[in-house]
Amino acid sequence: MDWVQTASNVVLIIAAFLGAFLAALWLGLVIWTFRDIRARSRDVFAQILAALVVAILNLPGLLIYIMVRPRETLAEAYDRSLEEEALLQSIEAQESCPGCGQRTDKDWIICPFCQTKLKKSCHHCDRAIDLHWTVCPYCGATQRPVITTSPTVAETQSSYPPGSALAQASQAREETEAVE
Repeated sequence: MDWVQTASNVVLIIAAFLGAFLAALWLGLVIWTFRDIRARSRDVFAQILAALVVAILNLPGLLIYIMVRPRETLAEAYDRSLEEEALLQSIEAQESCPGCGQRTDKDWIICPFCQTKLKKSCHHCDRAIDLHWTVCPYCGATQRPVITTSPTVAETQSSYPPGSALAQASQAREETEAVE
């Protein structure tokens, strides 16, 4: 009779460990589900509902949750939106001419399509700088103020380096305007 008592004690201990394991597994599934849905949705009702489905139905509830849960986490959605925003900014960062709207290069001083002045040359280092800047960011030289009235052709030609393409284009434009 002693071995029957020992066998029943062993079965009781195994059953207790198995019950504790299943209870811990059940609780772990509920906690995992709650944490997972919190990472995927801000909706409190959805968070509670998902945890309840797993708590009541256990493994079948977990399978149902996995089938209907959102595909991406909130962090993944945020990263994706940041990538999209960065792409949109890079597209919008393309400079365009204020006169005709054509795309321009960042180093262009004049629009080749409509001859609108886009930038000015630094009188010290000859790099293209913004029209409103009073100091060149490349060499630190103080710039002359921008002429707000429309300059005469002679003034325009004198502002370009002699023999440059801009000076030649300005001279050609003057000659065509004189002929008309």
